[in-house]
Amino acid sequence: MRTDSDGRDGRDGRGGSASWGVGGQGQGPDQGQGHDLRHHGDAEVRDDGSALVDLAVNVRAGTPPDWLRGRIAESLGGLAAYPDGRAARAAVAARHGLPVERVLLTSGAAEAFVLLARSLKVRHPVVVHPQFTEPEAALRDAGHTVDRVLLRPEEGFRLDPAVVPEDADLVVIGNPTNPTSVLHPAGLIAELARPGRTLVVDEAFMDAVPDEREALAERTDVPGLVVLRSLTKTWGLAGLRIGYVLAAPETVRELERAQPLWPVSTPALAAAEACMTPEALAEQARAALRVATDRAHLVAGLREFASDGAWVAEPAEGPFVLVSLPGAGAVRERLRRLGFAVRRGDTFPGLDGTWLRLAVRDRPTVNRFLQALDQAVSLTGGSGR
Repeated sequence: MRTDSDGRDGRDGRGGSASWGVGGQGQGPDQGQGHDLRHHGDAEVRDDGSALVDLAVNVRAGTPPDWLRGRIAESLGGLAAYPDGRAARAAVAARHGLPVERVLLTSGAAEAFVLLARSLKVRHPVVVHPQFTEPEAALRDAGHTVDRVLLRPEEGFRLDPAVVPEDADLVVIGNPTNPTSVLHPAGLIAELARPGRTLVVDEAFMDAVPDEREALAERTDVPGLVVLRSLTKTWGLAGLRIGYVLAAPETVRELERAQPLWPVSTPALAAAEACMTPEALAEQARAALRVATDRAHLVAGLREFASDGAWVAEPAEGPFVLVSLPGAGAVRERLRRLGFAVRRGDTFPGLDGTWLRLAVRDRPTVNRFLQALDQAVSLTGGSGR
């Protein structure tokens, strides 16, 4: 089904349908043709939201750990010298079993989207939604006209490779996808690869998935594959900005030419190297298991609101959960008054104002949140329990 020029077919909520269509280039701060592509979870906890319990931002609570803070602090003695990324780049390559020529360090994964948008000569970019909005925003800012593929809620936001236009020469998809928490099978994503097509897979949250199953990061047999990783989520380094690209050497060189000199700071390089050690990877694996346990508790609690019309996108596999709830906007505002910040969903193409994204937190925090949600739903017309 072809959509209209804003990339929507008019049924963006739970009644949406898989579709694709041209999204115009747009002007001004809202270049999403009805969706604020520059709105992110941190907006919920700035200024008057700074004292709220944060379920809006997908950074793991209690991070960075003390040992990582120490490694970053030690690097400050070298700030007089220009950053040297060779050791960190080698550490990332070794962690994934790849040659260093396939690694590019970036100032967070967000920089990689800008580099891709400005460097690659593409005619027909397609972004699979709902997903992180920065890839589309970066493409639009670079002057591209972007097509959207909208995955259907009633199908669990699962990917059907057949809905991606065959002539797309750039396809962007998240795995696990923000905000749906869907983990697509690696083999299914690989089916999107074509000669002459760049396939960008955002794996910013893959390190929160036990065993990183369905990861494509170490694959070198998928033509045109570009994998993006971030260290800001699991390790709590959003303020430091560190991520990396894994791609064919010629793609890495092309992206590197678009970077400014010394794009990653010395402290960020120290953090990247530290997070690649066996000890750090073991801690990451333990954290992923805790996230899975805490997420199951959150999902079970949300299911109790089914009588109020709540619907959870399942199975959730990331460190966040997407839930549809009648009156979600009013519930979100009530939750703020009760001390909790959650992420609005209507800024994601393919979703509307009935959706909320909730970051996974520890069981005591989730229990307090569920109590607050019960109050918020009751106060906005829900049946309560």
